[in-house]
Amino acid sequence: MNVLIVNTTERTGGAAIAATRLMHALRAEGVQVSVATRQRKFPFYWERLRIFLANHLSKHNLWQIDIANCGEDITKRPEFRQADVVHLHWINQGFLSLSNLRAIFRSGKRIVWTLHDQWPYTAICHYAEDCTRYQTHCHHCPLLTAPHPHDLSYRIFEQKLRIWREADITFVGCSRWIADEARQSVLTQGHRVVSIPNAIDHNVFRPMPKDEARRQLGLSADRPIVLFICQKVTDERKGIRYLEEAARELPDIQLVRVGKGGDYEISDERRMAAMYAAADVFVTPSLQDNLPNTIVEAMSCGTPCVGFCVGGIPEMIHHQRDGYVARYCDAHDLAAGIRYVLTHPELQEAAVVYAHQTYDEHRVAQLYLEEYER
Repeated sequence: MNVLIVNTTERTGGAAIAATRLMHALRAEGVQVSVATRQRKFPFYWERLRIFLANHLSKHNLWQIDIANCGEDITKRPEFRQADVVHLHWINQGFLSLSNLRAIFRSGKRIVWTLHDQWPYTAICHYAEDCTRYQTHCHHCPLLTAPHPHDLSYRIFEQKLRIWREADITFVGCSRWIADEARQSVLTQGHRVVSIPNAIDHNVFRPMPKDEARRQLGLSADRPIVLFICQKVTDERKGIRYLEEAARELPDIQLVRVGKGGDYEISDERRMAAMYAAADVFVTPSLQDNLPNTIVEAMSCGTPCVGFCVGGIPEMIHHQRDGYVARYCDAHDLAAGIRYVLTHPELQEAAVVYAHQTYDEHRVAQLYLEEYER
């Protein structure tokens, strides 16, 4: 079997990390896997310009939506022609247009599409938040400055309806939450929707002595470490302000923020694993999220997690068994969760056991192979 994994970037972002780990997991099972990523930047800039103009020259929510008006025709690439299965991941920001997707769907290849956010079953947004219009038909989009009955979201949804209706797609939710949300969309009707978690390399993300990890990273050993990691620390959707508010209730902890704009920037996976192992608790105060790779990584390293009850997070963290699920947007309860983890060291082993059982590379690869062969 020959599988083509399709993602906008090779390394940047959670979807790229998940796609790369799946590639390694499939290759370990003897599957021939190739990768297609974006080669041109012009479509990206053209799409942003179209959104900017459609939004009446406002930058508001410029990065929260994608319209897939232009992209690259990957059906002409040799790796596409050789593929039996085309496995789509995150394909936005000028990589694949709706016309490109139509060509892929019409190619006769088996199509699997992993849902790293909600865009494949909404009109233009990556996270719908409280909006449920995608269940029937998008219009009056709250992310547009001048929403109306036939706005940009309505027109893109119409195009998707026509293109998706012709296709035979297996949608895979990384979390049960996003799979359940996808099943409610008109766009997924007639298509198969399943849930398969992301894989993790337990040879890299594994427990190690805390004092050794801290020594490697030059971290102090005199106070508990509360860890926060995201691509961009100032991203409001990742909820750092709630963690900083919670930290004010915990004067004896040291808060370590990893990512652009934080205390550290780490790209090497083994160094990142040491950072997880050095921490006493990992906190993910995301306001919207699917199945964060960071939670899986932390648990695999024996670090219990605290997060809000939103998206796929409650199915990853089992409340007071291997971590703590805090009330949504409640900084006080977030602080209570951190205290709970710090006073219950038995959660560390429970986190490792759950991560190994659920996100094992071999198990995830086998689940995908079953879908490829259906």
